[in-house]
Amino acid sequence: MDLLVIRHAIAADPGDYADDADRPLTPEGKQKMRQVARGLRCSVSAIDVLATSPLTRAVETAEIVSAVYEAIAPVVVPALAPGHSPAAVAQWLDAQRRHDVVAVVGHEPGLSRLVSWLLAGSERSFVELKKGAVCRLAFPAAIAGGSASLVWALTPSQLRALH
Repeated sequence: MDLLVIRHAIAADPGDYADDADRPLTPEGKQKMRQVARGLRCSVSAIDVLATSPLTRAVETAEIVSAVYEAIAPVVVPALAPGHSPAAVAQWLDAQRRHDVVAVVGHEPGLSRLVSWLLAGSERSFVELKKGAVCRLAFPAAIAGGSASLVWALTPSQLRALH
C-alpha cells in the first residue's frame, strides 16, 4: 500500500473563529489547493481511499482533492484530528491495507509526527509539511512504526508546477 499524506491548504486566521475546528480555507488556499491536486494527479493517477480530519479546513481540502480525482468521496477519520497519536492513525490505516493508494488529509504537527513515526519509529518529527504539501510513503508489509519507506515529498509549489 502507498500512503499520501496531505496537509490542509491555507486556512482563515484562527483569531477570526471562536472554534478552531470551524476555520475554513481562504479563497487563495482553495485556488492553490486545486492546482496542487491537479499536480498530484499527474504523479498519482488514482486514489482508492481519501480520508480527512473532521476539522473544516481539512474537509474542504479533501473535497478539492476529491473533485480533481473525479468524486472519490472523502471519509472522515477522527484519528486524523489534532491530538491523536500516530499509532491511532496506523490502526485505521491497517484496516485499509487491501487498497493500493490511501490518502489522508490532516494538520501539523500531527502529520509530521505521523510521517516520522512511520519512517523511523519515533514521534520526534524530522519533517515539516507546509500547507498543501504532500508526501508519499510505501509500505511493503505491515503498517507500524518504522515500517514505511519515503517515495517522495513535494512542496505545494513543486506540485503546482506539475500540472
